[in-house]
Formats: sequence, structure tokens, C-alpha cells
Amino acid sequence: MGKELVFQALRHEKTDTVPWVPFAGVHAGKLKGYTAEEVLTDSDKLFESLMEVNRMYMPDGMPVLFDLQVEAEILGCNLLWARDNPPSVRSHPLAEDKSLPCKCMIPTRESGRLPMILEVMERLKASIGETTALYGLVCGPFTLASHLRGTNIFMDMVKEPAYVKELIDFCSEVCIAVSDLYIEAGMDVIAVVDPLVSQVSPKHIEAMLSDGFTAVFDFIRSKGALSCFFVCGNASKQIEVMCKMGPDGVSVDENVNLVTAKEVTDKYNITIGGNIPLTTTMLLGNQEDNMKAVVDLLDSLDHHNLIISPGCDMPYDTPIENTVAAAQAVKHTAEARKMIENYTVVIDDIDIEIPDYANLDKVLVELFTLDPEQCAACTYMVNSVVDIYDEIKDIADYKVYKYNVREDIARTRKMGIANLPTMCINGEQKWISIIPSKEELLSEIRSRVK
Repeated sequence: MGKELVFQALRHEKTDTVPWVPFAGVHAGKLKGYTAEEVLTDSDKLFESLMEVNRMYMPDGMPVLFDLQVEAEILGCNLLWARDNPPSVRSHPLAEDKSLPCKCMIPTRESGRLPMILEVMERLKASIGETTALYGLVCGPFTLASHLRGTNIFMDMVKEPAYVKELIDFCSEVCIAVSDLYIEAGMDVIAVVDPLVSQVSPKHIEAMLSDGFTAVFDFIRSKGALSCFFVCGNASKQIEVMCKMGPDGVSVDENVNLVTAKEVTDKYNITIGGNIPLTTTMLLGNQEDNMKAVVDLLDSLDHHNLIISPGCDMPYDTPIENTVAAAQAVKHTAEARKMIENYTVVIDDIDIEIPDYANLDKVLVELFTLDPEQCAACTYMVNSVVDIYDEIKDIADYKVYKYNVREDIARTRKMGIANLPTMCINGEQKWISIIPSKEELLSEIRSRVK
């Protein structure tokens, strides 16, 4: 039974096969012809879409909702909705007000979209809960704090660490409250999704974030549920400190070498999940690409304490046949290995022109992202430039590239960029999976003016 397989993996028991947990967030709506906004606001459409995910992709476990803005919306952030992505945060209530939200704002079952979400969770539990492990996803404390404070939080970490810790502690209380509601609604696994953790040094994590995160994972365990810590971006340096916070599992994306990361998680007896590439393989690849990605992962890793998943929330337009191929490769690996034994992945050969950086009239800031409308770390890196644009527009230009556009993928490769998001200044990789403070960015740009 798939559910028990996920349980065994997260309890660090021996499993006969590796669990398959597809992160079909808004992509679930694609299966039934609904937009992202429809499945994130309409209980019947969300339930119908998730049942189709369960039927088509044969998951051992699956998330109910992949939307990191639910808690932010409750706490006063305005959202910008999209057809094929989760909404993005467009206002930060604490951007100009360095205070703490009132404890009265901590979510209850009547807050925001929670009534709709809880209803769907209860319906899914009754329908497929006996056979499929259900994941309730909550926005992690640091990403939630960033939603509230905006890009200012990165300078706060340097200048006002005590304030940041207090804000993280409040956001941890929010995380605990929502986790409690999801567990009551029947969720087996609570995934604390915090993409921005990869943007913070391990030293800062231990000083300001660890206590809050540890409290969340301790609470989940006290309620008899399992936990997982989802992070995006190049979190290679953060994996160990994440393990120390006490989750049952962690899940990483394609920026992280899973073989190397698993050496760390195995040391702490923590399960690791990931990390089929989202765009080059799932969105833009073919069935053979997806089978090969899965088979290569399974052949390179010890299967104990392992879950196979996409790197993060699957793109809305991911071809159905690609996800089916990935599922088949997990569940019927020997057959998939035989099917691709002579297959070689073909890389698009697109001719890309690189700017003549030495002779530009203005400083050029280039932002290489996964997708700034879906990836929180990418969003905040882009916003770090947008927020200062009025101050730099006479001396600098900026461009944003997305790793779901073929030409942009080719440009990323040609520039030798290995991790996303990355910010380049006049062609130099300056910030890799790190969001600069306003002062750092302004200083760097001004130093390059001719």
C-alpha cells in the first residue's frame, strides 16, 4: 500500500520499493481544465483535480495544496493571482513598519481560505486516505516572515537579529496553528515549505531560525504526524543545519546534488526526497527524459531513507505523459531501465548572443531564475532589484531570465550558471542562491559605473 510505504520511509524503516510522491500543485488543475486560481479557491474543483492526480499518477503520497501564500494572505499580504501559477505576494504589511503582528492574527479554522482547504482535506481523507499518504503543506517561518517584511528582512538579519528572531518565532506559531488544523483534518505528513532557507547562511540559520523551526517539527511529532522540510535553490550548505532541526525528512530540488546531500541526511537518519528537474525534464523534456532522470537517481542512491519526487511544485503545463513516465520508472524500474538503455538526452542547441559587457553604456544586472512567479527565492531576488530601480535607472538596466523558456535555459548554460537563482553584474556571477541587501546591491552597481 502506497501510504504505508511513505510511512515506512519517513520512519526510517526498510522498504521493498522507493515511494513516489508527485508534487502536483496547480498542475492538478491542468488535468481537469481549471486555472490555478480556480483550484486554489474552489473546493469542488480542487477535490476533483486531486482525485484525477491520484488516478493518473498512482502516487504513494501527494500534497493537497501547494500554495505558500495562504498564511500570508491571512496576515494581510495582498496577492496577485495568475492562470498557471500560485499567487504571488504583492504587498508586505511590515515593509515600512518594523513591528510584530498581533497574536490575535494567528489563523483559526475560519481564517482566509482555510475553510475551503480543510473541507477538501477531509473529503480526500475519506476518499483515498486509506491508500495514499496525504501531505498538508504550510509556509515555513522564514519565507512567511519575508512575505510580511519584504526584502528588508535580509538587512534586518545583519542589523536587527533580535527582531528577526522575534518575527520568526511569531511565524512559527502561525505554522504550528495551521499544522494543527491540517493534522485534525487528516493529514498524515506536514511539509514545512521554506524555499528562502537556501538564501541564508548556516550561521544565521542557527542564530535566528533554528529555534522556531525546531518548535514546529517538535509540535508535529507530538501530534503523531510525520514531517518533512522542503527547501528550494542550492541548499547544499544548509542541509546539515536543516537536519539538526529534527524533521523526519527533507526534500530538495535540482540545484542540490542528491548523492552528496544524502550522505548528510543519512548521518542524521533523515529521509531525503527529490529531485527530478522541473523544467528541462518534466516541462520541456519527453517521456524518455523523465524515465532516465528517475532511473539515474535510483541507480545512484541507496534506497533506504529515500523518496522520489519532482524538485518542487510541478509546472502547470507539465505534459501528463511525462509525469506518467516518471511514475512508471519509480514503480517499474527494471522495465524503464531497459527501455532507455540506448537513450541519450538531447540538449537544445540554441545560438545565444552574450552582451559585450565591457562596452555597455549602463551597468547590466541579469537575474537567472527558475520562475519568479512561482519560486519564492527567485521572486525575492528579482524584487531586490525592482525595489531599488528608481535609484539606479540612470546608471543600470536589468533583465530577468526564466528557466522554463528554452532560450533562457540555453543562455543559463552558456553563461556557466549552475545554481538558480543567480544574479550577475556585467556578466559576473555575483550572488548565487543568496539575496543581497539593498546596501550591498547599490554599492556593487555604483562601483561599476564608468
